[in-house]
Amino acid sequence: MANKYKSDIEIAQEATMLPIKEVAAKIGVKEDDLELYGKYKAKLSDEYRESIKDNPDGKLVLVTAINPTPAGEGKTTITVGLGEALGKLNKKSVIALREPSLGPCFGIKGGAAGGGYAQVVPMEDLNLHFTGDFHAITSANNLLAALLDNHIHQGNELRIDTRQIVWKRCLDMNDRALRDIVVGMGPKANGFVREDHFVITVASEIMAILCLANDMHDLKERLSKIIVAYNVDGDPVTAGDLKAVGAMAALLKDAIKPNLIQTLEHTPAIVHGGPFANIAHGCNSVIATKLALKMADVVVTEAGFGADLGAEKFLDIKCRKAGLKPDAIVLVATVRALKYNGGVAKADLNEENLEALSKGIVNLEKHIENLQKFGVPVVVTLNAFVTDTQAEYEFVKKFCEDRDCEFALAKVWENGGEGGIELANKVLYTLENKESKYKPLYEDDMNLEDKIETVAKEIYGADGVDYSPAAKRQLSKISEMGFSNLPVCMAKTQYSLSDDQTKLGRPTDFRINVREVYVSAGAGFVVVITGAIMTMPGLPKQPAAFGIDVDDNGKISGLF
Repeated sequence: MANKYKSDIEIAQEATMLPIKEVAAKIGVKEDDLELYGKYKAKLSDEYRESIKDNPDGKLVLVTAINPTPAGEGKTTITVGLGEALGKLNKKSVIALREPSLGPCFGIKGGAAGGGYAQVVPMEDLNLHFTGDFHAITSANNLLAALLDNHIHQGNELRIDTRQIVWKRCLDMNDRALRDIVVGMGPKANGFVREDHFVITVASEIMAILCLANDMHDLKERLSKIIVAYNVDGDPVTAGDLKAVGAMAALLKDAIKPNLIQTLEHTPAIVHGGPFANIAHGCNSVIATKLALKMADVVVTEAGFGADLGAEKFLDIKCRKAGLKPDAIVLVATVRALKYNGGVAKADLNEENLEALSKGIVNLEKHIENLQKFGVPVVVTLNAFVTDTQAEYEFVKKFCEDRDCEFALAKVWENGGEGGIELANKVLYTLENKESKYKPLYEDDMNLEDKIETVAKEIYGADGVDYSPAAKRQLSKISEMGFSNLPVCMAKTQYSLSDDQTKLGRPTDFRINVREVYVSAGAGFVVVITGAIMTMPGLPKQPAAFGIDVDDNGKISGLF
């Protein structure tokens, strides 16, 4: 049995990794198809993608979760462990994940490499600079911002209204001081003085574009449509108008290629792209997912945060736009998180409490109902903790089976792929015996207000939607410009089904408050900002950065 007291980074650092070319060879990828970033990381070449484009697609399994709590859920851990378990059952499996942002790594949440004995490695590389994709996206975003301000300084031929500049600079770090700033201060040569803003890189439209593009041609088409500002007549000004597309695409030339690494058990993992699910669409890249489907019998992917965010956007945005059809969904919960939803304090979660479990399980119930609305079969899994009891397991198992869900206990944190065999068998049974009848929640031709209200009522359980005066004006403008056929990307707190993070369980008698709406014309969706959600997070009082260090030999500690 695994040592329960080792940290994730200690387990990762003690692991014996295979050279990535050996991991690739196991699934038929030749060394010539890899662009190596050292011994353990590689990008998959354009030529390789082209060579397997006619392969039949494997099955697509989405892993999602209940609303996150301080008690922990372990969605990435389950994703990794399930991929490993499928390999143990002689299935050709590939895991498709997002890349972590530096913001949470140094903030409060930590990285996104899985945990325990179900991790992808090299863990430190993945959680820090990896292959430079996020730096490339940040650079492309800020090049566009620089070209925009330079255009205004050089005479403003496009007649840009400096009060209607909507493109924001970005940085892959939690930094609240950059939310609202003033640029161009000082002498005239420093540019035009104006208010500006930063978002975190994972909220940049360029991140969304990279993750939704099918290839370089599509990427450039999408980049050209980015609306950066409006002119004095109220017409949109785009990145294409600023002649920015070629240079931006050059910066993204390598970032568009998916990255290949491995799990602790040497299962291939494609890790590419990383939009947040609370402020963006929360899914890894379309290129990576489609490539994985050509490489494997079963692809296990995940979407960020709870199913009300990541899974809804995976199903309503990514699948709709990319023509993907998920075959099964794994919904992750923990006994601890369900008890937390039932009102138990974090310090008391180790005690058996069936009454709290019965109160908190309504959060899981709502997510089951939501996912079933998309017509995809659901498997619920409990990510096991040593403090859980058999009575608690039995309660959750019966609850799920009564709602037409397969159920499995997962012990992948403790035992890696071996601990995921029960879950893998349930997933395989579902893939073989239950047909996916996937359909999006709403049709393209619904107006934007109806789409927003559909998500708010059907997914969150709200009574309705209230708009700020600014949001109402923005919606009218977006519809006038011809974008009402786009899906909506809801920016909302991840901690509650509502837009108030303090409302746990399954809230009722609430309305969703929309304060801002804008179009991401290149990504192909309309962003709807609700509640108090921020597109540039801040650091907590005790940031995770305080615990991170590197010794004289270059060994990193404190990442999680």
